[in-house]
Amino acid sequence: MSHQKRVAAIHDISGFGRCSLTVALPILSAAGIETAVMPTAVLSTHTGGFTGYTYRDLTEDLRPFARHWKSLGLKFDALYSGFLGSFEQLDIVGELFDDFKEQGNLIMVDPVMADNGELYKIFSPEFAGGMRKLCAKADIIIPNITEASLLVDEPYQPGPYTESYIERLLKKLGDIGPRQVVLTGTYFNEKELGAAAYDRETGNISCLFADRIEGYYHGTGDVFGSALLAALLNDFGLPQAVEIAVDYTTASIRRTLNAKTDIRFGVDFENGIPQLVKALKLG
Repeated sequence: MSHQKRVAAIHDISGFGRCSLTVALPILSAAGIETAVMPTAVLSTHTGGFTGYTYRDLTEDLRPFARHWKSLGLKFDALYSGFLGSFEQLDIVGELFDDFKEQGNLIMVDPVMADNGELYKIFSPEFAGGMRKLCAKADIIIPNITEASLLVDEPYQPGPYTESYIERLLKKLGDIGPRQVVLTGTYFNEKELGAAAYDRETGNISCLFADRIEGYYHGTGDVFGSALLAALLNDFGLPQAVEIAVDYTTASIRRTLNAKTDIRFGVDFENGIPQLVKALKLG
């Protein structure tokens, strides 16, 4: 059997509401990838639409966590960071990337900080600058359009977008430092929604779309990012990996829409895992 890939997933964990680690861990594991987790915070539910949730910050545990992993000589094929709640966490994860970076491994940053044209309320405007520094250490970043605008310090533009706008945004994001950029929430008309991918080394840009499903669904960025990483680590090229992730995320949203479940609860990604495994040519 060939070498089993190993990922370090650095995200918060919400006891209820499918997002962050409760999404990343099952998707990556189903793709045959050993997944080590570093929880940045523990919440009773995610923060989107719920009130009264508990929140325990684990910032002071992160460095000891990393030191212990280092003492064990652990190596990772990828490091994958998601929501980070403070400047201190950005600094610690930046150190972690430096410590565990090796020739050939992949650092993926989902710069979770904004959506729908607005920075999340818990962040100060300066947070985008801190996130930009972290993105400079990444091999691949996966912002949505709002996050992308903040990263390149431009005003947010609502869609539909022109191809030239998306191309310019992708290139400016590449200038921050990552080799590859995937821009989610890309659309050129009201019928389709998807992602645009840019490979800085080849200059190749590709756009992958699926039929647009109306409404806002929580946790879809984590479903997308985890499926994308699963495909990349199973040796799919960037456009193919984006296509697999777009299809899987869209199918998860459609199942949720058809079931009419409370959208705060996240999307039904679980019932699509057999299809994802098939798309990854694993079963």
